[in-house]
Amino acid sequence: MQLRWLAYPIMVLGAVGAMGVAVAGFMLLLALPNLPSIEALTDYQPKIPLRVYTSDGVLIGEFGEERRSLVTMAEVPEVMKNAILAAEDERFYQHTGVDYVGVLRAAYSNLLTGGRRQGASTITMQVARNFFLSSEKTLTRKVYEALLAFKIEANLSKDQILEIYINQIYLGQRAYGFAAAAQIYFGKSLAQLSPAEAAVLAGLPKAPSSYNPIANPKRAKQRQLYVLRRMHELGHLNDAQFAEAQKAPIVVKHEIDDYKVHGEYVAEMVRQMLHERYPDEVYSRGFRVYTTIDKNDQEFAYRAVRRGLLDYDRRHGYRGPEGYAELDGNDENDEDYEEALADHPDSDDILAALVLEAGPQRVRAWRRGGENVEISGDGLRFAARMLEDKAPPNKRIRRGAIIRIAKGEKGHWQILQLPAAEAAFISLNPEDGAVRSLVGGFDFNRNKFNHVTQAWRQPGSGFKPFIYSAALEKGFTPATVINDAPVVVDASLTGGQVWEPKNYDGKYEGPMRMRTALAKSKNMVSIRILQAITPQFAQDYITHFGFDAEKHPPYLTMALGAGSVTPWQMARGYAVFATGGYRIEPYIIARIVDDRGNLLARAQPARAGDESIRTIDARNAFIMDNLMHDVVRYGTAARAMSLGRNDLAGKTGTTNDYVDAWFNGYQPTLVGIAWVGFDQPKKLGSSETGSVTALPIWMNYMSKALKNVPQSFMSIPEGVTVARINDSGLLAPDGRPEYFYPENLPAQEGMSTTRSPEEIRNQLF
Repeated sequence: MQLRWLAYPIMVLGAVGAMGVAVAGFMLLLALPNLPSIEALTDYQPKIPLRVYTSDGVLIGEFGEERRSLVTMAEVPEVMKNAILAAEDERFYQHTGVDYVGVLRAAYSNLLTGGRRQGASTITMQVARNFFLSSEKTLTRKVYEALLAFKIEANLSKDQILEIYINQIYLGQRAYGFAAAAQIYFGKSLAQLSPAEAAVLAGLPKAPSSYNPIANPKRAKQRQLYVLRRMHELGHLNDAQFAEAQKAPIVVKHEIDDYKVHGEYVAEMVRQMLHERYPDEVYSRGFRVYTTIDKNDQEFAYRAVRRGLLDYDRRHGYRGPEGYAELDGNDENDEDYEEALADHPDSDDILAALVLEAGPQRVRAWRRGGENVEISGDGLRFAARMLEDKAPPNKRIRRGAIIRIAKGEKGHWQILQLPAAEAAFISLNPEDGAVRSLVGGFDFNRNKFNHVTQAWRQPGSGFKPFIYSAALEKGFTPATVINDAPVVVDASLTGGQVWEPKNYDGKYEGPMRMRTALAKSKNMVSIRILQAITPQFAQDYITHFGFDAEKHPPYLTMALGAGSVTPWQMARGYAVFATGGYRIEPYIIARIVDDRGNLLARAQPARAGDESIRTIDARNAFIMDNLMHDVVRYGTAARAMSLGRNDLAGKTGTTNDYVDAWFNGYQPTLVGIAWVGFDQPKKLGSSETGSVTALPIWMNYMSKALKNVPQSFMSIPEGVTVARINDSGLLAPDGRPEYFYPENLPAQEGMSTTRSPEEIRNQLF
């Protein structure tokens, strides 16, 4: 009787169990055909961003929605692997996709705590969820998750599954995978991580936003301690290692800029080129682009541009604070201070600061990170006028003013400002056109307009060498004497109105040799030369250097560089002189590889010496090179002689009313172009010539880039002869040596000759 009473509930439970098994079986039969293919795992192809590097392998740019660096299991150190397993799935290598021991342990823990506080998802289940399922918390999803885990385990090895997990899991800060997270949070590779740092990263998958060490350092520390404790309990850390890791502070990388080299304009150029070539794959296929940029040259150019613009800015005085914020009397309200500076990002080492106290002798300011900065003495000199009581209210430095500060050479804080003007610099190897440095402006984050490739500006006197080169082809010589005297040009010859040009210094020196005229940048001489050879001839001739004819209308104003060029074009043009007459094409991408290192494309530039790219006579290039050496030796760029080199050549450029300032110069192995101006063209200043404003940028760069480069000079080509001439440009036994085409030798002093270009000179007076 008693046994029958016990048998009844057992039968009921058995029936219920059988029904449960039947229902579960029925659900499995329905679910199995609907399971997705796991081809996404067996042929794992994650989204890998486009990365841009210098020629020497330094990362300068990364583009993509997901920041990811693929690693193999062999590249994952044991400390990282152990931290992940301790935090997420300690029985990973024992279970078959679902950890029944873990499920029971989690159920028991949740029963004791009265809530669903502990999960039992394995790493395999997380992989299934991340690739194929939503994150909704339903029974159906959990069933599919378990079934998919079994399917994954049946098709992939444990190491393959773990490798996918390590590369795929989201860890905050747009980081996908532990390798990317190690770089983003700590600036390290996986192999460089300490146990304490590995534990921080291993704690992120559970809740990346909650345990983010940048946004939530306290919660990140709590999670780290849990992971370290589990690693210790599982025998992955001994007592000493455990104690040391617990005490180690979490030191994360706060810098916004992840790159060691400032190549933002280069990286953006590459991004645009790759997007044009691979529009559907550019941000996901893991292209690695190696540019021609040299990391040292790029930093030299970047620093030279910033210093040149800041020096220009100092010459023109302090304009006042960038803005003002309303502050209450509480000096500890960091949140309000942060908000006040929100629209004023730092520019490298030039920092935004909020003034808390201001007076003629001392300024106290707050900068991001909570540091209070005190500025006094020489640090106030630049802005001293705006610290006086009589300063205009809208320009005075007072409490609440937003200013710029930076540390000077002696480490003391000083007030300065972001320049209103812009600049550009490009250098390249003239032998093949490989661009070694490119800086498109003062700060890419402030102004993304690339002034090297996008700014069409008047070249000013920097265009004269191309006119002089054309003149050599028309029978002129460096000894040709031309009158430097005022000229009035009829409107029909200018394309506009009557033109009365002037020399930039306002001085006229009468008849002079063409060599001297170029060195001194005499405008009247250039106009007379162009008039003699005709603007139409010059317009056609400049295309040999890569300039667009339509950008240079055939009027006499072309003699003074009234057309339009970019610094990129100027670099290509001056490279023709540097190479002895070959026209190379500048290029910036050396090679493209995929995420596995397979070569997709490689640059195959033509090189100087290939006669198929000769564009001007070697004799012409040699004589022009020789003329431009004199520009540096004693002409408008004479200050460049302070570099202590005799192999430098080039030409200053200053446009009408001092709107654009240029220096275009080279050494046989390196061409450099520097430009300064305002985005909305306006006067730089009455004394801001190319030699004052742009040349210092060029010199700053060249002094470093050519530091260990021996001097070199162009060889005299066949067909160039040397003769002595006097100040009148005639052959004289006691004259100075000069280079000529043999067919263009001038007349002997005191004699006439039909070979003299006297007829040409007669047109010019």
